[in-house]
Amino acid sequence: MSDIVLDINDIVGKGYKDFWTTKKRYRIVKGSRGSKKSCTTAIWYILHMMSTPDANLLVVRKNYNTHKDSTFSQLKWAINRLQVSQYWDTRVSPLTITYLPTGQKILFRGLDDPQSITSITVEKGYLCWAWFEEFFQINSEDDFNKIDMSIRGKTPPHITKQITGTLNPWNERHWIKSRFFDAPDADTFSKTTNYLCNEFLGADDIGLFENMRERYPRRYKVEGLGDWGISEGLIFDNWKEREFDVDEIRKTPGIKSCFGLDFGYTADPTSLSCSLVDTVEKIIYIFDEHYEHGMKNNQIADMLKYKGYAKEKITADCAEPKSIDEIKGLGIYRIIGAAKGKDSVVNGIQFIQQFQVIIHPKCKNAIIEFNNYAWDTDKEGRATNKPIDEFNHFIDALRYSVEGLNKGTWQDWLK
Repeated sequence: MSDIVLDINDIVGKGYKDFWTTKKRYRIVKGSRGSKKSCTTAIWYILHMMSTPDANLLVVRKNYNTHKDSTFSQLKWAINRLQVSQYWDTRVSPLTITYLPTGQKILFRGLDDPQSITSITVEKGYLCWAWFEEFFQINSEDDFNKIDMSIRGKTPPHITKQITGTLNPWNERHWIKSRFFDAPDADTFSKTTNYLCNEFLGADDIGLFENMRERYPRRYKVEGLGDWGISEGLIFDNWKEREFDVDEIRKTPGIKSCFGLDFGYTADPTSLSCSLVDTVEKIIYIFDEHYEHGMKNNQIADMLKYKGYAKEKITADCAEPKSIDEIKGLGIYRIIGAAKGKDSVVNGIQFIQQFQVIIHPKCKNAIIEFNNYAWDTDKEGRATNKPIDEFNHFIDALRYSVEGLNKGTWQDWLK
């Protein structure tokens, strides 16, 4: 192997020295968007596998099929960032990354396949490291403990067994907070980081955070500073995250397709809500979303066509009739404006509260909003019947989408 001379400080940047050097068994990092936590973790693993013979890595997410576009791509990015791609073999089927000089491997698993977790083996060396990305999605501490127990056994002195968790801290009720942050033991390193230590962000990225700080201070506290989301005053407790087969749900008698669109641009994202509503069992299945800043109307139309929703009835925010007309002129012929009206926000919330809401794991922004959408409080700290105008872009789109079910004869089947 020829020598490659790199300045690791230039590659990783500042803010992670303690994370980089700790040898404690549990290395748990929560942080905001843009805080470098996943990038830094990926670089750490690639570099240390190359310098630690016999070390192998297990990468875990709640759902296996989310690895390809997240952890797998992140580790490939780290390999290229370190200019060592000639020494690594990356394969998609099954997802595996191999360090060619030694045969060390990076394995990928999902908690949706318990058998793959309980039968983990490596051909060479030791399975000594595990990385839980999107750690917040691991709802069961028992699931974590099962993998924790697999990182056991005697290892040579040059290997330190370690489990890393990286997460966005959407809700303070999570078991991760009580175990690793509220009362960490001697084996735990826990850290909170945020975008302010990321010198690789552009001025436009910083501008988004600064705008969030001014307009949405509560959201900024979580997504900007990496603090825990609230648990008091949440509006929805009738939902859960679960995988489901969209095509099978569509076959259910009484199913209605509902699509909603909330406009945004620089400060707020344009948000698309796609759901199937079971009008008999009163279940809303949220199966797809789109959540993006800076979208022009032609880009919105192109996105809807690309996703195959051009022929669907889409209910959009009526505050922008010009945008609705322009998108309709671009081939989205069934887009209409929401009726809204007096108390439409509260009425829409109450309507959704009458359903069980199932959110597909791929709808990350929907999950974030349902975890954080809360009632406002008065000067005495008492809850009001008015929601805080934050964490609601997807939920607004969802309200618009089911508006037609919340009127006239549709209310008969809610009785």
